[in-house]
Amino acid sequence: MVLGCIADDFTGASDAASFLVKGGMSVRLYNGIPNQHLPPDEDTQAAVIALKSRTQETDQAVADSLRAAQFLLEQGAKQIYFKYCSTFDSTPKGNIGPAADALIRLLGVPYTLLCPALPVNGRTVEHGMLMVNGIPLDESHMKNHPLTPMWDSRIDQLMAPQSCYACININMEKPDTFSALPATDKPYYLVPDYKTAKDGEKIAKTFSDLALLTGGSGLLEPLARIWTQKLSRTGDIPVSETKGKGLILAGSCSKATLAQIAWYQKQERPSYKLDPKAMMEGNQTVEDAWRFIEGYQDQADAVLIYSSDTPEKIREFQRYGTKTVSDLLENTVAKLAVRAVKSGYTRIISAGGETSGAITKALGFSSYRIGQSIAAGVPIMVPAENPDLRLVLKSGNFGQEDFFIQALNMTLSIDQKEG
Repeated sequence: MVLGCIADDFTGASDAASFLVKGGMSVRLYNGIPNQHLPPDEDTQAAVIALKSRTQETDQAVADSLRAAQFLLEQGAKQIYFKYCSTFDSTPKGNIGPAADALIRLLGVPYTLLCPALPVNGRTVEHGMLMVNGIPLDESHMKNHPLTPMWDSRIDQLMAPQSCYACININMEKPDTFSALPATDKPYYLVPDYKTAKDGEKIAKTFSDLALLTGGSGLLEPLARIWTQKLSRTGDIPVSETKGKGLILAGSCSKATLAQIAWYQKQERPSYKLDPKAMMEGNQTVEDAWRFIEGYQDQADAVLIYSSDTPEKIREFQRYGTKTVSDLLENTVAKLAVRAVKSGYTRIISAGGETSGAITKALGFSSYRIGQSIAAGVPIMVPAENPDLRLVLKSGNFGQEDFFIQALNMTLSIDQKEG
């Protein structure tokens, strides 16, 4: 294992792992920091640790990030990559700055990168500004994220209240870029322009020897290709297909997930909506949802259970208390996922970071092998403790319109497809 990645939430970890696999590395994803040293694993070239540091209290986020880094270094990692969301976090008390600062001090590097771009999903950095499909982040539809709102697009300004260190925007096309860097004893961040895949390849090649890199998942694929060349082999990945029924659980209210739900329903596939109001009043229960699922066991290979809704409806439900409603919905989908696995379901597909986090916590698997991707940043995962199970956990904004059908088809065994 040569590359260690620390991710600030679970879907971010699976996103990172998918790009490492695409770059040719074999990857093991850990749900939290393992409690003990692991025996040498010749099949694992990169390890990804999924934390909950995106929305934790800052002191805990920093402590967990440092513990994760120490664990990875003790396992032999030659390079640490701190992975955060490609839409950053513009709150003054955001955790990206404090965690990255602490990792700089731990690794003793004079500088590192801030590279949140992911061009394949429309996230680019231009003149130090984070863009979403060509629109400044704070003007995009993502500016009002309920947990990590985006109130600015200038990365140096986003970092200013969070970090002890300065940010320097750099243009990789200018030959005098590095000669103009400051001569200082204090560490700093470089923010490279990153608009295309070719930019990512150049950035990865230029900074591949740094002991610490930070960013979104866009830099991980070209970085993995550099590592596989050094290792002289590509890694093995698990088989995508498995026998058994599927369950889709959607909690994200992003435009992408809402469109995916609508497309799935247009195919006349079975779906059931969780209504927070009805659940709060005792008129809808987990048992009701499970009875719906059971009703289709002999009629369909998968059922969709969703709580996703429009922003207007979400605001209406939040009058019951944002945390109360989110906890209720997350606990419900987690219970359904556990019940499904115990009942022999072998394909669980989830949409939404918080939804996916609740599901993985409830299932309790400690690590996963990472397979091929359904869409950019969304891999098929195989729990080490249950090799017959396939999990597909996506961030709300990821995936094409027919994502759910694609995920079901790619995880279904050939025998069942032919049958």
